[in-house]
Amino acid sequence: MKGIKNRKISALIAEFPFLTSFFNDNGLDIENKEELTLTEYFAGFDEDEIEDRAIDPENLIFQISEFIKQMIAFLGKEDDIVKTVTILPGRDKSGDNEKFDELVIRQGEIICIVGPTGSGKSRLLGDIEWVAQGDTPTGRSILINDSVPDNKWRFSSADKLVAQLSQNMNFVMDLSVYEFVELHAESRMVENRKQVIEKIIDKANSLAGESFTPETPITSLSGGQSRALMIADTAILSKSPIILIDEIENAGIDRKKALSLLLSEDKIVLMATHDPVLALMGDRRIVIKNGGIYRVIETTDEERTILSTLEGMDKILLAYRTKLRQGEIITKIAYT
Repeated sequence: MKGIKNRKISALIAEFPFLTSFFNDNGLDIENKEELTLTEYFAGFDEDEIEDRAIDPENLIFQISEFIKQMIAFLGKEDDIVKTVTILPGRDKSGDNEKFDELVIRQGEIICIVGPTGSGKSRLLGDIEWVAQGDTPTGRSILINDSVPDNKWRFSSADKLVAQLSQNMNFVMDLSVYEFVELHAESRMVENRKQVIEKIIDKANSLAGESFTPETPITSLSGGQSRALMIADTAILSKSPIILIDEIENAGIDRKKALSLLLSEDKIVLMATHDPVLALMGDRRIVIKNGGIYRVIETTDEERTILSTLEGMDKILLAYRTKLRQGEIITKIAYT
């Protein structure tokens, strides 16, 4: 990283808070010296101290630069944020060409994937996750930000393009909800960890049909509570720019709030679903047939009107579910 030796330590720490750990780990006391540049700071060591502690200023400045680069890569703070993912056509299971020119998916969009069981939805996801370059059975190619992507999206365990939220989630660790989220937050080396953990748990409770506390053991969470926690955790802590949700309709959570949360964190949401409410919430839906993309449908104004009707019906179903959970007698609920 160029130019850091002439930057003030305070400015570097403000931009890269994790640098404090480098100074501490290397026994470099910067208290009351934050307004010095790195060059000025190391110039303040006398010759005896440099010799006794084997301090090499040039080498340490180089190490600081490398440390910043490595931490930026680990924490996912690169400038090359994924703004678009482009799918270029390949072939279906019969070898016929897919019927589209290109499909550009933008940050902040909800794209639904629909089609019969076994139609090839997983193949499409696999191509996106692997960042295919015509080297998968479908022959599709994937571009990131309109360009052939960096190999990091294919081979780096730290840089995953897609985070998947599967339909079935079972926790086996003997941890509380707070401890579980704290473990993930620590692995991401997030700042303001306590506030982030509290935000995740609060958002999860806003999604779940039944609330839970930070002290609740994760092994005792219901399916809906587990799904809500993982959606909030993924939205706020995951580096992956694309989130795939499989069959969210069976999760027992507030689906609209879940999608709003993911979009508020600048994710691209791909959602495999058979639920018309969710399908019409999306900006577009990809229709899969015989292993290929058969059609891409933009949600129409008429469909948005139908969605309003379906959401009203959905609220009634949710109200009936709540009554059942609470052991109440089912009575007629007025449709609005």
